[in-house]
Amino acid sequence: MAIFLSSYMINQSISEIKSQISNFSKLANRNDNEISLLAISKTFSSELVEEAFNSGIPDFGENYVQELLDKKTKLQHLKINWHFVGHLQSNKVKFIAPFVEMVHSVDSKKIAEEIDFRAKKENRKIKILIEVNTSDEKSKFGVKPNCAINFISEISHLKNIQINGLMTIGPFTDNPENSRPAFKKLRALMDEANNLKLTTEPLIHLSMGMSHDFKIAIEEGATILRIGTAIFGKRTKKDV
Repeated sequence: MAIFLSSYMINQSISEIKSQISNFSKLANRNDNEISLLAISKTFSSELVEEAFNSGIPDFGENYVQELLDKKTKLQHLKINWHFVGHLQSNKVKFIAPFVEMVHSVDSKKIAEEIDFRAKKENRKIKILIEVNTSDEKSKFGVKPNCAINFISEISHLKNIQINGLMTIGPFTDNPENSRPAFKKLRALMDEANNLKLTTEPLIHLSMGMSHDFKIAIEEGATILRIGTAIFGKRTKKDV
């Protein structure tokens, strides 16, 4: 009964979010086809992830390597695209390199080089996003905005990573508008990097916007929305 209820609630939540994305995109004169919904499933069960997958979401983001590996094993019968969105330690890269779709949180040369090294061993390219601390909060990871262009240039020679764009986390406040400056800054950085032609292929992704501020993110050019609470509800497990 609980799974049935969860299935119904998740399906309704996803339908509502997709409707909102479509509406917000139209208001911002954007095509909603250029915006992807990434379900952030950290601390939620594999059963709930499967319900969300069956409700039409193929992309899921996890923050912790061990939790990601556990869920991938339990859900190997599903064609899920797994993204890593948390702070990544270099000694953990080898565990996700064989399959991860994209790493959203690259913020050091050491991590970029380790991903490149592991991707080469797996005979594949791994898509990455550069995490930028656009809100200048000490509690957050990410490259400082004034260092982002140099950082992209510094790692652009690596052959087995594909720099697809940038990622940021807006400030957690009651007013979603407070996220707008951070999102504007990220968009400006991507435009600057593309104008300078720092990468072989243009950067195309802005991973920004969460359950509380994704409307603002859409207005500022987000291509990947990282939505967790609005799909699965509030987390009851300790976020470790």
